[in-house]
Amino acid sequence: MASPAPAARFPYQDASLPVEQRVEDLLSRMAPEDKAGLMFQPIATIGDFEDRGPFDQPSMQDLFERHISHANIMFAPTARAIAQWYNAVQEAALARPLGIPFTISSDPRHSFTDNPATALMAGPFAQWPEPLGLAAIGSEELVERFADLTRREYVAVGIRAALHPQIDLATEPRWARQAHTFGEDSGLTARLGAAYVRGLQGEESGKRRVSAMAKHFPGGGPQLDGEDPHFSYGREQVYPGDRFDLHLEPFKAAIAAGVRQLMPYYGMPVGTEHEEVGFGFNKSVITGLLREQLGFDGIVCTDWGILGRTFWGVEDLSYEERMAKALDAGVDQFGGESTTDVLLALVKNGTVAEARLDVSVRRLLREKFELGLFDDPFVDAERADAIVGTDASRAEGLAAQAAAHTLLKNAEAGPARLPLAPGLKIYAEGLDAETVGERATLVATPQEADVAVLRLQTPYEKRGGADGGVESHIESFFHAGSLEFPAEEVARVRAVCAAVPTVVDVYLERPAIVGAFADDTASLIGNFGAAQTAFVQVLFGEAEPKGRLPFDIPSSMAAVEASRPDVPFDTDNPTYRFGHGLGY
Repeated sequence: MASPAPAARFPYQDASLPVEQRVEDLLSRMAPEDKAGLMFQPIATIGDFEDRGPFDQPSMQDLFERHISHANIMFAPTARAIAQWYNAVQEAALARPLGIPFTISSDPRHSFTDNPATALMAGPFAQWPEPLGLAAIGSEELVERFADLTRREYVAVGIRAALHPQIDLATEPRWARQAHTFGEDSGLTARLGAAYVRGLQGEESGKRRVSAMAKHFPGGGPQLDGEDPHFSYGREQVYPGDRFDLHLEPFKAAIAAGVRQLMPYYGMPVGTEHEEVGFGFNKSVITGLLREQLGFDGIVCTDWGILGRTFWGVEDLSYEERMAKALDAGVDQFGGESTTDVLLALVKNGTVAEARLDVSVRRLLREKFELGLFDDPFVDAERADAIVGTDASRAEGLAAQAAAHTLLKNAEAGPARLPLAPGLKIYAEGLDAETVGERATLVATPQEADVAVLRLQTPYEKRGGADGGVESHIESFFHAGSLEFPAEEVARVRAVCAAVPTVVDVYLERPAIVGAFADDTASLIGNFGAAQTAFVQVLFGEAEPKGRLPFDIPSSMAAVEASRPDVPFDTDNPTYRFGHGLGY
């Protein structure tokens, strides 16, 4: 069983007192080292406390010694293993002089994305479609239910802060990070983003709540040429359509829904009224726009690594000067950083006043108290596996995967009209005989088949690689660049279509350009993260495709290149429009 919380020794440990009183009491007892430690959130490794974190981050033992008490975790073994490690972390934290508990956070874990810089494979957690798939279904109730499930599974293992939802507008079709958005439409994104916040944070306070960190303020979608600002070539966000304010709409809705934290993006605005520096350094955006105009008084945590790696617009500043500029801009915490010594030196030499630390520390402490971490930080590790990834939650996730399928085109007649009849001979790519089962017989060639079924993925330009260092390795996970299928792939798909009536299913992590073969297919489907089982259920009518496109499908790369990155629905003559989707 979980260890008990320590008996109250100081007023801040007395759960009967108001949170603000507890915050002020603890703040009065904190040395500068304690305050500085609160303002960093590096990546931690689940395992031995002496093991260094991913991407050469410090070990947990190093974090304790630096008075750090926030960390985000990446790779997860089992739910029980996470919970056991989490309890050990809290025991070590409470043994320190002030007994400040840890806040553990996580990127999204419940879908199909496998990019350690943005999201993680589900592992022991229930697997649902990408948020784009939730947008395709379009139900606020379903999104809130999904977020509530995420909350329950996170709480069971000790994850108390979610580095999501991602409520950027996917207005640049090439952008690599669309899968975890709610698509291109500001109204839909605002509604679903608010529902997500409500589900994650719950109606109850205390130990059953997860703190949501919506991102990426003030909207990370309008990327020049669709490139991502994880990399220097994608550092510019541009607004040729003068739609800066449109991208704020989902954040206004999230703030109204009570979101506790916000994350600015790496990008730097170009050609606006704001300084051309990364949003984490941008005082007119964080203090002027977010704090003063929108009235947000929650935590602002930078995106990961802005001081040491993604410091766009402030390349000429030293590491110390970047830190001071970000603090002056109004951030409370540095994501992916652990340089408490630098912050302490800035305080000591008078560059940063200790009173400035107090402003952020109050917000960070308040969140720990309101999460109930000071009162009962432990979880029941023995029950974690029984709560996380239950048969019921996995079944609900599978049903959502199936429902999110978007039927773009259906044959008017013939064997490839969906749903398929049982007993057909099928030539399949991306399906195995075990999943198809007795519904049909798989054959080796199109010529032997009644119907062909091809499962494709949105094309992308391969970049980086494991042999090029950490930066190149990270780059290899980002699916960016052209949305056109290579000519040889188009020819291959069309050849199959010519040989036999063909159903094509495309994983739409970005809006793939399907016009080169759409007319050749008998039926065409888009999915947003779906296991074979979910797809087969849709294929044979055991589940109905209910999705509607959450973005336009462009007609060509020329149309994409001519569109304005900040303007939704701006490509000329799209092959399929936002909201398109057929039913059975």
